[in-house]
Amino acid sequence: MSLETGQAERSGVILAGGHSTRFGEEDKAVVELAGTPMIRRVVDRIDPVVDDLVVNCREEQVPAIRDALEGGPDASFAVDPIPDRGPMAGIMTGLREAATDYALVVACDMPFVDPALVEHLFDRSAGREAAVPRLDDQWFQTTQAVYRAEPMAEACERALERDERRIVEPLFELDYAVVDEGDVREYADLETFENVNTREEFEAAVERLEVEES
Repeated sequence: MSLETGQAERSGVILAGGHSTRFGEEDKAVVELAGTPMIRRVVDRIDPVVDDLVVNCREEQVPAIRDALEGGPDASFAVDPIPDRGPMAGIMTGLREAATDYALVVACDMPFVDPALVEHLFDRSAGREAAVPRLDDQWFQTTQAVYRAEPMAEACERALERDERRIVEPLFELDYAVVDEGDVREYADLETFENVNTREEFEAAVERLEVEES
């Protein structure tokens, strides 16, 4: 929170509305990852560099996610008005709930998100409408990026009206800064982008966290 103005400047939007079909029957957002719910790990990592937290999810997920976040930073919920429209709709809904002009968007299954990179993304987004990492000069990391909330939400709405499915499509309507792989590596290891989609990836993440926290 800005000490000069007393106003929140940065939001963090966590996307948790997917059905985790590759993970199994459990909702991976709230599954215990080395003793801590996965979404709580994401929240705890980004909380030091944002002023406002928003969780995007389906209505039926709210009680379990609220329980998973109990005792941690306060977060509001941005419930999908129409469920199952995909991550682009989740980004739109989450950004419209954000209390600030700029917001980090991060998936709930990225438990290694690096706050130093998040800080850099906010810095790079200044005066632009987005700052998005791009690896190998081709792969945009749209679910660990900073957006100016209103323009991105509007671009997502237009893309959905066109029946677009690729999350990167709304980005191309914005004035965005590319944070290339070399720039990323100055602030974080590439594991910041690792996500947990399968049980195998989950077990690997547990092993890594147990080593880090032992």
